[in-house]
Amino acid sequence: MVAARLWATIGVLGFGGPAGQIALMHRLVVEERRWIDEPRFLHALNYCVLLPGPEAQQLAIYLGWLLHGVRGGTVAGVLFVLPGAAIILALSIVYVSFAQLAVVGALLYGLKAAVVAVVIAALLRIGKRALHGPVAWGLAVVAFVALRLFDLPFPVVVIGAGAIGAAAAAAGLWSPVSGHGGPGGEQARLARVVGNTRHANIAAAAFLALWLVPLGLLVSALGSDHVLAQLGVFLSKMAVVTFGGAYAVLAYVAQEAVSGYGWLGPGQMLDGLGLAETTPGPLILVLQFVGFLAAFQDPGARDPLLLGVLGAAVATWVTFVPSFLWIFLGAPYVERLRRNRWLAGAFAGITAAVAGVLLNLVAWFAAHVIFAEVGVWQRGPLVLLAPEWASIDVVALVLAVAAFVALHRLRLGVVPTLAAATALGALVRLFIA
Repeated sequence: MVAARLWATIGVLGFGGPAGQIALMHRLVVEERRWIDEPRFLHALNYCVLLPGPEAQQLAIYLGWLLHGVRGGTVAGVLFVLPGAAIILALSIVYVSFAQLAVVGALLYGLKAAVVAVVIAALLRIGKRALHGPVAWGLAVVAFVALRLFDLPFPVVVIGAGAIGAAAAAAGLWSPVSGHGGPGGEQARLARVVGNTRHANIAAAAFLALWLVPLGLLVSALGSDHVLAQLGVFLSKMAVVTFGGAYAVLAYVAQEAVSGYGWLGPGQMLDGLGLAETTPGPLILVLQFVGFLAAFQDPGARDPLLLGVLGAAVATWVTFVPSFLWIFLGAPYVERLRRNRWLAGAFAGITAAVAGVLLNLVAWFAAHVIFAEVGVWQRGPLVLLAPEWASIDVVALVLAVAAFVALHRLRLGVVPTLAAATALGALVRLFIA
């Protein structure tokens, strides 16, 4: 029950996208309760970063599995997603039910600015843990430059960082610490969980069936041209091939959903991204919004609202169920290799690169919140964000700075900071600006 309450709390307070959620898990699980030690947490994070799908939810499943086996991983993964999914569904219904969204837009205005501060604070905390020594710092800088300035694919950056980390460890340039999983009885308990591959394999098979059997029945019952079947098949493909984090996923999904399938318009896609960025839960929950609107706006819908809810359910199911499969299938074997010097070096290199990846996300997110117009400047292989300086939103900038000071210097909680920023932003948009 204690662990279930913890995961429910993380699900409710998990603002700030993957960076904020991972930082929150670290604070509650590693720093405050000391259920998992630092090296084991980073080892789990490294594995999850390599997987397709939402890395923060996968990390929650992994940690839940370490603590309480298959049951713990399942509870952690479900509770991590459930609060945000319920909120996104409610907001989706509000979105299509009210033509005038001035109040909603005003509330989201201050919240977006505060989320920039949450992500920056999370980046500083993760960087402090992950960046030790010149090799780690060098990999973080190279990862940021490769992603932000040269627009290299995320998998290339991660694989390259892992290879460099393994080579550096083999050459004795750094010595990543794998840890021992806690003292005494805690170490013995973790060893029992890790050693029980039979339960993990059974769980992996069960989640594979839970993912593909309903999808097959849906396509058989409705036909491959029905919007629910199209959503299920398309987003299932995304669950397998979408390496590179939420923004890499959303770039492709947005193109296909808007231009390919015509499920929704460009403005609607941006609205959905704004909702997902400023609500708890994985950023990839924007796919639930896509599923809702795709079904709601389907020309053949007899009951648009009911079909929209079903579209949201299908999108959520095929997006998040595969995460359980990847963890239960691979985590036991990854844990057994935790003391391998090459693997430890590769994972430490990936962890360092993740700091650069998060900095790239901070730059992208902050630019789009603080500037109304953000273009792209490109010369050969060089690609730069090019915000229109005349479009700077001074109020959003001030709110973001104030929220960062409140979080990082004054040590105020995430929820009070977000609430204050939301109230101030709404006040400005509704009564002043």
